[in-house]
Amino acid sequence: MSQLTPARRRLALFALALGGFGIGCTEFASMGLLPQIAQNLLPDLYGASSETGIARAGWLVSAYAIGVVVGAPVISFFAAKSSRTTMLLVMAAALLMGNLASAVVPTFESLLVMRFLAGIPHGAYFGLASLVAATVMGPGNQAKGVALALSGLTVANVVGVPVMTAVGQAYGWRMAYVAVAVVFAVTAIGVWLTVPHQDRVVGANRRRELRAFRLPQVWIVMGIAGIGFGGFFAIYSYLTQMSRELAGLSGAGIPWLLAVVGIGMTLGNILGGISADRSARRTMAVGFPALTAALLLVGALAGSPVGIFVAGFLMALANSFIMPSIQSWLITAAGPAQLMGASLNHAAFNVANSIGALLGGAVISAGFGYRSPALVAAALAVIGGLLALAGVKRQKADRRRRLEAGLPVTASQQAV
Repeated sequence: MSQLTPARRRLALFALALGGFGIGCTEFASMGLLPQIAQNLLPDLYGASSETGIARAGWLVSAYAIGVVVGAPVISFFAAKSSRTTMLLVMAAALLMGNLASAVVPTFESLLVMRFLAGIPHGAYFGLASLVAATVMGPGNQAKGVALALSGLTVANVVGVPVMTAVGQAYGWRMAYVAVAVVFAVTAIGVWLTVPHQDRVVGANRRRELRAFRLPQVWIVMGIAGIGFGGFFAIYSYLTQMSRELAGLSGAGIPWLLAVVGIGMTLGNILGGISADRSARRTMAVGFPALTAALLLVGALAGSPVGIFVAGFLMALANSFIMPSIQSWLITAAGPAQLMGASLNHAAFNVANSIGALLGGAVISAGFGYRSPALVAAALAVIGGLLALAGVKRQKADRRRRLEAGLPVTASQQAV
């Protein structure tokens, strides 16, 4: 990696981020197209109650998220003894096929299955891309490498998701999935041409990757991500319909709202990566209260066309600001099981996706209206922040006890 020219390094990092861009498109564009999917595949349910139809279509978001949760640890286990670059190509090809299949299935039930299958490679791709990006960037840049791998995901929300939503509105939701499949085809070619081949990690083995599940700190950090980020998805999954029903935005205004949210994600990710390398603990101490306030602000300002843009931007900024800290913490907590740790972050993130989408849809379909997800969202963010505080205190206490006992402190026991 040290022999890479600056131009080759930039192209390799771009190829890795492009896969994240495609994942962002396939994961988040579905949320913007829920009304179209509900009208097309659930016409009777949508005709009887648009709120119930859209909430049912929200199951697609949860199905994809569950696929990520299942796929991340399973693929990481089997990939432990494989070349990371080879596995990246396999994941890109799997994502390509999953989105093509999503575009052609005839029924809601079959689409539900395809979205689950399309989600399986998601976490492993991000885990692999994060580790490879950190290696390409060099020592001391773990959080920046994580942020780089996530940058494609966040940029997708500035450009990709609004464009895919517009394509879905103009040409049908199926064409959006076709467009995403093209992105993954380009990703596979880019990774093959620009990312230097990496042999499997010396000493890597599947048993070591499984040891990550025996570490309490890993479960604590996963809980922080799985619950704390759920607030964002409780709102974002239904932001399209919320902006229509409450703020009165037209169909043409929806992509602009999603783009503003995406800008917030991108800026938050950049700032969060820089802040996490300085102090992940302080980043979370600032980030979770800010996220809670921003989620409540969405509920308060959702009836204003300007207010929903402002609140959506702040919500995305605060949420993405925390993400690099969580992934860096999880990689560290997993110790030598780096790939499992990197992948589990995305599993936890999609637990949040599933929980948020389900709870947000539940309060909407129960008749509490489109503002109600904001209260659910804020509660989830508060719980996530409290878990983060408890996790930091536990890790510091464990470290202090080992030092007092004269025992060595491993990387996984270092306080954030």
